[in-house]
Amino acid sequence: MKVDFFDRRVVENFLKITSGISAALSLFVLFFEIPVAHKTTYGWIFIGLLGLFYLAIWVWSNNLYKIDINVEGSEVTIKVGDIFSESGLKAIAFNEYFDTLVDNKIIAENSLNGIFIQKYLGVPISELDRHIENYSFEKNEKLDSNLERKLGKKLRYKIGTICVYKDFLLAAFTKFDDDNKAVLTMPEYLEFLITFWDKVNKVYAQQSVSTPVFGSGITRIKGHKAISDEDLLKIMLWTFRISEMRFKYPARLTIVIHKDKIDKINLLDIKSARNGV
Repeated sequence: MKVDFFDRRVVENFLKITSGISAALSLFVLFFEIPVAHKTTYGWIFIGLLGLFYLAIWVWSNNLYKIDINVEGSEVTIKVGDIFSESGLKAIAFNEYFDTLVDNKIIAENSLNGIFIQKYLGVPISELDRHIENYSFEKNEKLDSNLERKLGKKLRYKIGTICVYKDFLLAAFTKFDDDNKAVLTMPEYLEFLITFWDKVNKVYAQQSVSTPVFGSGITRIKGHKAISDEDLLKIMLWTFRISEMRFKYPARLTIVIHKDKIDKINLLDIKSARNGV
């Protein structure tokens, strides 16, 4: 279980509920007398109900699927769901080349990137390629060409670069090694997030934005093989907090967790912490 049975926050929530129940019960006995012969029975029933309440709070704490927090004035929702069903802009992580070849070598078909291209693009891939090629990137966002690269595109982009396509934010997230494996160092991961929030601040146009937990898929973070999805989520929230990105109401940030990942993330911890971290 993600939350211990006697976790402090579980106890605090239980005490809040029982204080309300106790107050209501005190008012009740002022007007209705409980027969002496039944006081012991009713007492045990009351204790049993309190135990069930505690158990229910503990189970609820271990099965949170959605929380709402406020990060420096911005409303943030963290929940289990499907990012493609969210309204507003949806961030999709690409590699540093903005590759579009779904062949399970460059892009895995079951990755968020692959699912977007195969199921939600809605146009020939060549149209997306032209859009990326003709997009008005800032001067420092296009880096160099890797002419020795055999598969995929040649032109590299700066990590954190965003290309807006319809209601999607295509983000250059991962670097590729010589074997076309997605890799990042922790400094590069932080660089991506800080740059990403800065770019979102420029293009979101007061729309809500949804993102996945970046790095939760096949991306390898060098030197941090054991980093958890919860740690990645907390890093995202921390970089968002220290960035200049702020969503004006009613726009909000939604971080969507894949249903297979929620067992590894303690949302009660995040909800209980200041700014989620």
